[in-house]
Amino acid sequence: MTKGGRVNEETTEQAGKDLWYKDGLAFSCSMCGNCCTGPPGAVWFEEDEGRRMAARLSMEYPSFLKTFARRINGRLSLRERHTRFGYDCVFLDRESKPGKAFCSLYETRPSQCRTWPFWSENLESKDAWDEARQRTPCPGMDSDKAQAFVPIERILAQLEESREAERRAADPDW
Repeated sequence: MTKGGRVNEETTEQAGKDLWYKDGLAFSCSMCGNCCTGPPGAVWFEEDEGRRMAARLSMEYPSFLKTFARRINGRLSLRERHTRFGYDCVFLDRESKPGKAFCSLYETRPSQCRTWPFWSENLESKDAWDEARQRTPCPGMDSDKAQAFVPIERILAQLEESREAERRAADPDW
């Protein structure tokens, strides 16, 4: 569906015809931080993403890994820190903007983060979408507070990016 970061419109049009979200979805990040915290988990990233994050922090990549990453079953994940909210991503900033929580590396955040909430498991059905909204909980998903409408083309591009990251993670030769 995507090639070089651009959506193939013919494929998108065909793929989007029968999807429950074919008319798009309302989503706008409310900066609540709920998608960046919760029970212990993993914030997956790939080497190229880690190098971009390291560069953003003016760090050498090995130092970045030692300070901010861990390996889980051979894959790279950002560290988490235990807070009163749960286990926050190490880059979740709750201090700089009172009442808000945001990624301090927003411009270079990993694909897992960039594609939220348009993950394949969340887009399987309207019920899956609603469950993700409630489980997170994400006030920016499908609510009256959601100020942005996300068209099907963008959703499909985000979904393809998410699936590509999943494929790379599953490929032992990657």
